[in-house]
Amino acid sequence: MKRIAVLGSTGSIGTSCLDVLRAQPDTLRPYALTTHRRWTELSAQCRQFQPAVAVISDRSLLSEVDPTAFPPQTELRFGAEAVAEVARHPEVDVVVSAIVGAAGLQGTWAAVEAGKVVALANKETLVVAGPLIMQRARERGAQLLPVDSEHNAIYQCLTAGRSAEVKRIILTASGGPFREWPLEKIASVTPDQALVHPTWNMGPKITIDSATMMNKSLEVIEARWLFDMPVEKISVVIHPQSIVHSMVEYVDGSVISQMSPPDMRLPIQYALTWPDRIVGVARQMDFTQTISLTFHPPDLDRYPSLKLGFEVAERGGTCGAVLNAANEVAVERFLKHELAFGAIPRLCREILSAHQFDASPSLELLMERDRWARQEALRWNS
Repeated sequence: MKRIAVLGSTGSIGTSCLDVLRAQPDTLRPYALTTHRRWTELSAQCRQFQPAVAVISDRSLLSEVDPTAFPPQTELRFGAEAVAEVARHPEVDVVVSAIVGAAGLQGTWAAVEAGKVVALANKETLVVAGPLIMQRARERGAQLLPVDSEHNAIYQCLTAGRSAEVKRIILTASGGPFREWPLEKIASVTPDQALVHPTWNMGPKITIDSATMMNKSLEVIEARWLFDMPVEKISVVIHPQSIVHSMVEYVDGSVISQMSPPDMRLPIQYALTWPDRIVGVARQMDFTQTISLTFHPPDLDRYPSLKLGFEVAERGGTCGAVLNAANEVAVERFLKHELAFGAIPRLCREILSAHQFDASPSLELLMERDRWARQEALRWNS
């Protein structure tokens, strides 16, 4: 029996994770579930799964939450530190890091410090503090297993050869909902249009990132640190069907891919049951039907955010923290109709260019640069 802490259980990744736990009650048991503000959804999850601990990270809800909505055997806690406490708790075997954005860093850091197996769905953790996280994981004996479909695919494909035999890793991208729009129309995209993804069902932040391709920028940076891969060995290809989740090309010309219908429950289950593979709840390929797969290189004029990702992955240091923070604020402002869609990458580039760069930052300095970038992004005008 593996005991699981799901950080961000009410989000899209968290609810998919609970689907996997529901299907494997004899081997996977939720020890703790957390949310930021969606406490009514959390209470419903707790009534079904009966975890030992439930955490609401937003302390401002303390007087609003009805404790009787939670089962008596579930201890209710509040605050970000409570999230970190369950992440490092000795009774937890696997921590699912599914809190969106830089807010997920604290829980992931606590889990790594405690030497846990971390099913990492929060790509921002490695974007902001990749070198520090990977170094601490080595020191503490923590195991990071990627849950992002692309990085999970690469993780699987890398078992086909030795690291010295890898020519490059290839991240696939759907291209988002505007991949065939005329460039002049993209600048006027509305939030409602950008929130409709052609293949994936995700939360609003990740969906907007997919539309701008900032999600792929963040994944390039994440891959740089997670796989210890130089930037020149990382590439991106547009694959609209989202069936090939990523590929690894070896020096002999072999290209190994991981394929499956777009369903996040598969990479989640892989991370939770690793190193074993078991029958699962994810959708299966149907080879009785005709399947067409297409690939084409990304147009950087259409996706200026993608170029930023490669630049930040190459430079490192404080760049990831600044890019991520600026983008988080830019997406929030776009969803509030305060910022045009086409202004998101411009805002990110200008703030990144203006920040005080440090090549070897501490975690404290990264958090300081994060706060600075957020303030600047709130003030920015196109």
